Amino acid sequence: MFSIEKFWNDVINQNQEKLISYFAEDALIQWPCTNEQFSVQEYIKVNCDYPGNWSGNIERIERMGNQIILAGKVTAKDEKISFHVVSFIKYKDDLITKMVEYWADDSDIPEWRQKLKIGKKIRK
Repeated sequence: MFSIEKFWNDVINQNQEKLISYFAEDALIQWPCTNEQFSVQEYIKVNCDYPGNWSGNIERIERMGNQIILAGKVTAKDEKISFHVVSFIKYKDDLITKMVEYWADDSDIPEWRQKLKIGKKIRK
């Protein structure tokens, strides 16, 4: 059975040997924020060659039929940068056939919105 938790762990740990086992041979991976589409091999290279050492946690998982939606946080082990990602993962026969990911840098509230003095921080 497809395990999103094991997949997430292998993505975070940049485990090249295990990552290939999660994908159908012709799977597509898309990153709309940067207008990129990858084959499985290209995705594994991009993920595993990304510089630095990382940790991450899953913040939410939603399952709908043969699709999983995952929201997670990825943090550099030196804690200098972090990202949030939302992944839409379709799978068949326990293999990913398509994955669309939206990545965003974590940052402070922009000054122009701080001046409005509305809203509240989610985390302190």
